Amino acid sequence: KIEINLYREAIKMSSVIAALIGLSVLLLTGVLDWEDCLGEKQAWDTLVWFGVLVGMASQLTALGVVPWMSKCVADFLKALSVSWYGAFWILQLSYFFIHYLFASQTAHVGALYAAFLAMNLASGVPGLMATMALALTTNAFGAITHYSSGQAAVYYGGMCFFPLFIMYFFVCVI
Repeated sequence: KIEINLYREAIKMSSVIAALIGLSVLLLTGVLDWEDCLGEKQAWDTLVWFGVLVGMASQLTALGVVPWMSKCVADFLKALSVSWYGAFWILQLSYFFIHYLFASQTAHVGALYAAFLAMNLASGVPGLMATMALALTTNAFGAITHYSSGQAAVYYGGMCFFPLFIMYFFVCVI
């Protein structure tokens, strides 16, 4: 597997194909058997769900839904005569709170980061500021609920930092 990964770019092989070849080699040589693979139910579940979520996000972009939505929101903000500064804050808060509709940070970023960046730029927000603010917001919304990201489990009880109701209180105050 390591050798395939080292040379895959030179022979123009995708990382998915390299991983499948590596898994096949491990299965054929007996290092792993199929029962080992089937025993990792959580890993397969995660793989399938992330595949669906990321695939859905890319299809929304490919079908033109994300660019259309970006244009509609940017036009709406212009019609309200909101300055770029006002548009920046409206878009940042929207990007943050829309995360309540997603069960995955990966899916949220895959589906909406490019769209919100385009809306920021169309509203006149400086590019570097929009990019960095969206990245900061992406990190911040990972802690707004106990299911919002992988690391949220640590915040919400894995290490017993704060009880759930206190965390929700802080999120509401913010």
